[in-house]
Amino acid sequence: MSQWRDLMCGAPRATDVGKVVTLSGWAARRRDHGGLVFVDLRDRSGVMQLVVNPERAPVAAESAKEVRNEFVLRARGEVVARSPETVNAKMDTGEVELQVDELEIVSRSTPLPFQLDDEGVDETLRLRYRWLDLRTERMQRNLELSATAVAAIRRRMEELGFMDMWTPSLTRATPEGARDFLVPVRLQPGTFFALPQSPQLFKQLFMISGFERYYQIATCFRDEDLRADRQFEFRQLDVELAYAEREEVLHVLEEAVRSAFDALGRVSPPAPFPRISWHEAMSRFGSDKPDLRFGLEIRDATEVTRGSEFGVFARAGAVRYLVAPRAFSRAELDRLESVAKEWGAKGLAYLIYGEDGEVRSPIAKFLSETELAAFGAEPGSTALFVADEPRAVARILGLLRLHLARELELVDETRAEFLWVVDFPLFELDEETGGWTFSHHPFTGIAPGHEELVESDPEAALSQAYDLVWNGWELGSGSIRIHQQDVQRRVFRALGLSDEEARDKFGFLLEALQMGAPPHGGFALGLDRFIALLAGEPNIREVIAFPKVSSGADPLTGAPSGVPEEQLQELGIRVIEQSTESQS
Repeated sequence: MSQWRDLMCGAPRATDVGKVVTLSGWAARRRDHGGLVFVDLRDRSGVMQLVVNPERAPVAAESAKEVRNEFVLRARGEVVARSPETVNAKMDTGEVELQVDELEIVSRSTPLPFQLDDEGVDETLRLRYRWLDLRTERMQRNLELSATAVAAIRRRMEELGFMDMWTPSLTRATPEGARDFLVPVRLQPGTFFALPQSPQLFKQLFMISGFERYYQIATCFRDEDLRADRQFEFRQLDVELAYAEREEVLHVLEEAVRSAFDALGRVSPPAPFPRISWHEAMSRFGSDKPDLRFGLEIRDATEVTRGSEFGVFARAGAVRYLVAPRAFSRAELDRLESVAKEWGAKGLAYLIYGEDGEVRSPIAKFLSETELAAFGAEPGSTALFVADEPRAVARILGLLRLHLARELELVDETRAEFLWVVDFPLFELDEETGGWTFSHHPFTGIAPGHEELVESDPEAALSQAYDLVWNGWELGSGSIRIHQQDVQRRVFRALGLSDEEARDKFGFLLEALQMGAPPHGGFALGLDRFIALLAGEPNIREVIAFPKVSSGADPLTGAPSGVPEEQLQELGIRVIEQSTESQS
């Protein structure tokens, strides 16, 4: 291959015995056995054992005495078979070893801040020395998995006729649900570009431009609090199709997902993925991203309790419950109620069904035979009730459902359950302003037949939006878009934007929609979240080469950092020091 290597370290096999080869890599481990020195040489392909015998190669043996972990070495010698008792079945190269004739220390390493096989290394330390952390088996595996999955997705998208098209990273701030990162412009002081939260408007313009099938592995930016599945910058598979209906868009994304599974040698989820409406998801699971790997579906008791003697049920806007497959003790019920109250519940009523069929509960005496019969559950179970306004009930029971699944170990970790949640509301109430805001984004199409509800009954209007969910994680969302300028203006007005404000923020889009805009729709799949789930990682930082920690800082480079005063002056920026009170 070159002066540095003939083979990768993970390549030699029994068929190579007798060959003289050159290998290069890092010293993963060194062992001195009374003269003979053994070195495990590692590169991204695997590990090969080197044997340095002072009788065979005295000069190499002197060099071997100096070798320490993570030194970069070049070794040349003969591939030989290991004796039967020393064969290592756990290594791909475990049947052979390299009898070294020449050994060169190419590069030395200072003492390491942690060993690559250490367990429980502090994450900030790992990220401070990320170049070392990326050498670990875990990170090598995760990033290789990522590359394999993304390459497969690209191939499938191009097989389906999509063009990989680039969009700018300096654009105008638009309302898409999160804060923008702003970039000051030296040539126009006091003005700012925004880093894109997504290429949403650009990909719609591609459709109006006639390209019809666009995709991109896009880098997006959102200034929001970081957590396990969220970073300031992230990748998404961005897709848009012209002349497409919902089912065609969903089919394309299913193909992309299945191609990643196939490329990794895994059984791909059967298509088409199940579809359920947003309203059904909320009523059955209390979540718009339900985990289907276990039961515990929410049951409705609103109508049967309308005339109940138990006033809490009779007066509530909604009464719903879960049946847990366990007869809880009073202490366990007290803990569950405390947890539910942290989520905003006013209380947690219950009915315990003993193995003898008896129902035990302080509220049982207030319930009629009809009510008790309607709640009927199996012996050895507990019905847990929440009574409140419908949205609050759904949210609390949705969280309680997930909590019980973990506590009772109900989740089948071997299952991969994908589903589409469709028919989202077009608008939702903004709790801060009291006005309407968009559920997805303001360019989302209106469900057929719901056009007039935009003005007359915004709460009832449904959209043509859809989300892809995997095992309770939202992978991404999309919609059929608004392609008519007058409809787009109506939606802007419903969101509280005047015609003048709409022209100021979105004038170029409104103008483009007047010049022959075809029907179109698309989707954005969060790649880092998808790959983290493929890798079995709970945090997307483990599949990103250079992530930020939860505070938003980068321990590797020390970013974010201040800049010289002269540079701020050149940009026309003055930093205002915040007081301790304003920061708290």
